[in-house]
Amino acid sequence: MSDLILTSTQSAVTTITLNSPQTRNALSMDLMGALRDELAAIGEDTSVHAVVLAAEGPVFSSGHNLKEVRGAELERQQEIFDLCTDLMLTIRRIPQPVIARVQGLATAAGAQLATTCDLVVAATSAQFATPGVKIGLFCSTPGVAIARALPTKQAMRMLLTGDPVSAQRALELGMVSDVVDDDMLQRATDELATKIAGASSATVAIGKEAFYRQLSMPVEDAYREMSDTMAKNAVIADAQEGIDAFLTKREPTWQGR
Repeated sequence: MSDLILTSTQSAVTTITLNSPQTRNALSMDLMGALRDELAAIGEDTSVHAVVLAAEGPVFSSGHNLKEVRGAELERQQEIFDLCTDLMLTIRRIPQPVIARVQGLATAAGAQLATTCDLVVAATSAQFATPGVKIGLFCSTPGVAIARALPTKQAMRMLLTGDPVSAQRALELGMVSDVVDDDMLQRATDELATKIAGASSATVAIGKEAFYRQLSMPVEDAYREMSDTMAKNAVIADAQEGIDAFLTKREPTWQGR
């Protein structure tokens, strides 16, 4: 199972690579379980400040392994989709920002996986699609991530037609954060991750959790919650260090607390 993902760490950035190119990095239960567990472990590792989610081969991920879905009874189907949901929620819950590095196709649950990440850097040639409707299996769980990234009508267009969306169009719609030339994909992603990892890990953790928490709130409630969050953020050691460093024109020394 460990061969399904590869993990390496450099300069506080951990890269997790989906390593099943022979299946187009299909999200089998074994791969999803390994990825979820690795992310959960990283979430407890204060030495890691950012995560890059990459993939071997020409395809980022083709989505669920349909060989596992075909013929499975309801209880097994529930296990598959519950595990997928647990994986997506783990990405959101860990304190480190997760950056998807997408080449080729990201389809169905593969598009869900990329879109769930906090940032997405896509190669110019990359495409995103939710084609489940074409095989009688509507992409309802991918729709959770898609609907929160795209305008409603565009999200429904993807889900109802299964038509692929180019990287550039995905950028215009807000599904990805950056589009770069194919030969610059790894370098651009690493540079972004390193930049993020250079900030206070404590501050970034507070910010990531608060950002997603306030999204579903009415604006007045969101302002009250975020006012409270900023006040609590302002008294931590790293915030006081950063403010003092700015005012005295020096580089801050982060403590991660």
